[in-house]
Amino acid sequence: MAPNTSLEGLRILVVEDDYLVAQIVCAMLEDAGATIVGPIGWAREALAFIETGATPFDRAILDIDLHGVKSYPLADALARRNIRFAFATGYGGGALDPAYREFPRCEKPFNERALIGVLA
Repeated sequence: MAPNTSLEGLRILVVEDDYLVAQIVCAMLEDAGATIVGPIGWAREALAFIETGATPFDRAILDIDLHGVKSYPLADALARRNIRFAFATGYGGGALDPAYREFPRCEKPFNERALIGVLA
C-alpha cells in the first residue's frame, strides 16, 4: 500500500502515555508524511512544552487520560493558540467531558485512515 501523503509537511505533536501506542501512532503519521514532535507521555510535561512554544508544530493528537490525568488543560492551551488537535480515546464520545465533545476524536484501536483524516 502506498503511503498516504495527506499530512505531508505537517509537524504533529503526539501526546500518549502508552509507549507502544505512541510508537504505532508515530509510525502511522510518519507514513502519511508528517514530522513527529514528541511523543510526550505526561500531562504536565506536555503542557509546559505547549506553553513554551520553543518547538513549533501544526497539529496534535492527545490521549485523553495521561497516567490518570485528563488532557483537557492541553486542549485548552492548543485551542487558545488555534492549533488543530484531536483527542485519542478508547471510550466513546460520551466519556468526554461535555465541554470538550465539540472537538474531534479518534477512537482506539486506531484506524489509520481515521487518524490521518482527523488531522489532515
